[in-house]
Amino acid sequence: MMGETHVIQAGEREPEELMAALEAGDRIVVQTEFLGTEHEVTLRHDGDTYYCDTPTRLHKHDSKAEMRSCLENQGYASADGSG
Repeated sequence: MMGETHVIQAGEREPEELMAALEAGDRIVVQTEFLGTEHEVTLRHDGDTYYCDTPTRLHKHDSKAEMRSCLENQGYASADGSG
């Protein structure tokens, strides 16, 4: 079952909000800048595994904690909770 697709800018949402959307079956397309170039990263969850599909590789995370760390470490979510 596919949910909605949300397009956001990197760092504009809190980790809890992103995790809730992923667990509800939504896809999140994060627009981010790397070395002066815009890139899109697609975040999704299939019920078992979390995925971060970047322009260069597919990252897989087996736990909620791993995915949350990825969201914060990569700057996809706001790290300080300020949204």
